[in-house]
Amino acid sequence: MSLEKDIEAVVESAGAKLYDIGTFNENGETIYRVSIIGEDGKTDIDKCVEITHLLSPLLDVTPPISGEYRLEVSSPGVERKLKKPRHYELSVGENVELKLYSTERVKGKLESFDGKSVTLQTEFGKEQFDLDDISSAKTYFEW
Repeated sequence: MSLEKDIEAVVESAGAKLYDIGTFNENGETIYRVSIIGEDGKTDIDKCVEITHLLSPLLDVTPPISGEYRLEVSSPGVERKLKKPRHYELSVGENVELKLYSTERVKGKLESFDGKSVTLQTEFGKEQFDLDDISSAKTYFEW
Protein backbone atom coordinates (compact mmCIF):
# COMPACT_ATOMS: atom_id res chain seq x y z
CA MET A 1 0.00 0.00 0.00
CA SER A 2 1.18 3.55 -0.71
CA LEU A 3 1.80 6.14 1.97
CA GLU A 4 -1.17 8.18 0.69
CA LYS A 5 -3.46 5.15 1.07
CA ASP A 6 -2.11 4.58 4.59
CA ILE A 7 -2.75 8.23 5.47
CA GLU A 8 -6.25 8.00 3.98
CA ALA A 9 -6.98 4.91 6.10
CA VAL A 10 -5.87 6.70 9.28
CA VAL A 11 -7.94 9.79 8.44
CA GLU A 12 -11.04 7.68 7.73
CA SER A 13 -10.56 5.68 10.92
CA ALA A 14 -10.92 9.00 12.78
CA GLY A 15 -14.19 9.83 11.05
CA ALA A 16 -12.94 12.25 8.40
CA LYS A 17 -12.12 12.24 4.69
CA LEU A 18 -8.75 12.95 3.11
CA TYR A 19 -9.01 15.99 0.81
CA ASP A 20 -5.40 16.48 -0.24
CA ILE A 21 -1.73 16.12 0.69
CA GLY A 22 0.96 18.61 -0.23
CA THR A 23 4.44 19.78 0.64
CA PHE A 24 5.01 23.52 0.95
CA ASN A 25 7.83 25.84 1.90
CA GLU A 26 6.80 28.76 4.08
CA ASN A 27 9.26 31.13 5.74
CA GLY A 28 12.14 28.71 5.18
CA GLU A 29 10.26 25.81 6.78
CA THR A 30 9.06 22.67 4.99
CA ILE A 31 5.46 21.80 5.79
CA TYR A 32 3.81 18.48 5.01
CA ARG A 33 0.14 19.42 4.91
CA VAL A 34 -2.68 16.90 5.16
CA SER A 35 -6.05 18.50 4.39
CA ILE A 36 -9.14 16.79 5.76
CA ILE A 37 -12.90 17.25 5.72
CA GLY A 38 -15.06 16.02 8.59
CA GLU A 39 -17.83 13.51 7.93
CA ASP A 40 -20.39 16.32 8.21
CA GLY A 41 -18.49 18.47 5.71
CA LYS A 42 -16.96 20.59 8.47
CA THR A 43 -13.55 20.32 10.06
CA ASP A 44 -12.85 21.39 13.62
CA ILE A 45 -9.57 21.86 15.43
CA ASP A 46 -10.14 18.87 17.72
CA LYS A 47 -10.40 16.55 14.70
CA CYS A 48 -7.18 18.01 13.27
CA VAL A 49 -5.35 17.45 16.57
CA GLU A 50 -6.67 13.89 16.83
CA ILE A 51 -5.53 13.02 13.31
CA THR A 52 -2.15 14.67 13.88
CA HIS A 53 -1.58 12.36 16.86
CA LEU A 54 -2.66 9.34 14.80
CA LEU A 55 -0.47 10.22 11.79
CA SER A 56 2.73 11.11 13.66
CA PRO A 57 3.78 7.50 14.46
CA LEU A 58 3.08 6.41 10.86
CA LEU A 59 5.17 9.26 9.45
CA ASP A 60 7.97 8.59 11.96
CA VAL A 61 8.28 5.07 10.52
CA THR A 62 7.62 6.06 6.89
CA PRO A 63 8.80 9.65 6.38
CA PRO A 64 6.87 11.34 3.57
CA ILE A 65 9.86 13.43 2.48
CA SER A 66 13.56 13.55 3.21
CA GLY A 67 14.86 16.08 5.70
CA GLU A 68 13.07 17.96 8.42
CA TYR A 69 9.45 18.98 8.04
CA ARG A 70 6.48 20.02 10.11
CA LEU A 71 3.26 18.01 9.92
CA GLU A 72 0.17 20.16 9.58
CA VAL A 73 -3.34 18.69 9.55
CA SER A 74 -5.96 21.24 8.59
CA SER A 75 -9.15 22.01 6.74
CA PRO A 76 -8.73 22.76 3.04
CA GLY A 77 -10.67 25.97 3.69
CA VAL A 78 -14.08 27.27 2.73
CA GLU A 79 -12.88 28.57 -0.63
CA ARG A 80 -10.52 26.14 -2.31
CA LYS A 81 -9.37 25.07 -5.75
CA LEU A 82 -10.73 21.87 -7.22
CA LYS A 83 -7.88 20.15 -9.04
CA LYS A 84 -8.44 16.43 -8.61
CA PRO A 85 -11.50 14.21 -9.10
CA ARG A 86 -11.54 13.64 -5.32
CA HIS A 87 -11.93 17.41 -4.80
CA TYR A 88 -15.09 17.45 -6.92
CA GLU A 89 -16.48 14.37 -5.13
CA LEU A 90 -15.95 15.96 -1.73
CA SER A 91 -17.48 19.27 -2.83
CA VAL A 92 -20.89 18.00 -3.97
CA GLY A 93 -23.52 20.27 -2.44
CA GLU A 94 -21.22 23.31 -2.30
CA ASN A 95 -21.16 26.49 -4.38
CA VAL A 96 -18.66 26.19 -7.21
CA GLU A 97 -17.33 28.55 -9.84
CA LEU A 98 -16.04 27.04 -13.06
CA LYS A 99 -13.79 28.82 -15.51
CA LEU A 100 -14.13 27.21 -18.91
CA TYR A 101 -11.51 27.19 -21.64
CA SER A 102 -14.00 29.27 -23.65
CA THR A 103 -13.30 31.97 -20.98
CA GLU A 104 -16.89 31.70 -19.76
CA ARG A 105 -17.42 31.61 -15.99
CA VAL A 106 -20.26 29.61 -14.49
CA LYS A 107 -21.44 29.63 -10.88
CA GLY A 108 -23.80 27.23 -9.19
CA LYS A 109 -24.28 24.47 -6.65
CA LEU A 110 -22.35 21.31 -7.48
CA GLU A 111 -25.11 18.72 -7.89
CA SER A 112 -23.04 15.73 -8.97
CA PHE A 113 -19.74 14.47 -10.31
CA ASP A 114 -19.41 11.25 -12.31
CA GLY A 115 -15.66 11.21 -12.89
CA LYS A 116 -15.86 12.83 -16.34
CA SER A 117 -18.31 15.68 -15.90
CA VAL A 118 -19.85 17.94 -13.30
CA THR A 119 -23.47 18.98 -13.00
CA LEU A 120 -24.24 22.39 -11.54
CA GLN A 121 -27.56 23.86 -10.50
CA THR A 122 -27.26 27.35 -11.97
CA GLU A 123 -29.69 30.21 -12.34
CA PHE A 124 -30.65 28.63 -15.69
CA GLY A 125 -31.30 25.14 -14.27
CA LYS A 126 -29.08 22.05 -14.30
CA GLU A 127 -26.06 22.35 -16.55
CA GLN A 128 -23.44 19.70 -17.23
CA PHE A 129 -19.79 20.40 -18.06
CA ASP A 130 -17.08 17.97 -19.16
CA LEU A 131 -13.89 18.10 -17.11
CA ASP A 132 -11.98 18.58 -20.37
CA ASP A 133 -13.79 21.92 -20.86
CA ILE A 134 -12.91 23.26 -17.40
CA SER A 135 -9.68 25.25 -17.09
CA SER A 136 -10.10 25.85 -13.35
CA ALA A 137 -12.67 25.41 -10.60
CA LYS A 138 -13.06 26.54 -7.03
CA THR A 139 -15.58 26.54 -4.25
CA TYR A 140 -16.87 29.88 -3.05
CA PHE A 141 -18.74 31.12 -0.03
CA GLU A 142 -21.64 33.53 -0.32
CA TRP A 143 -21.59 36.02 2.54
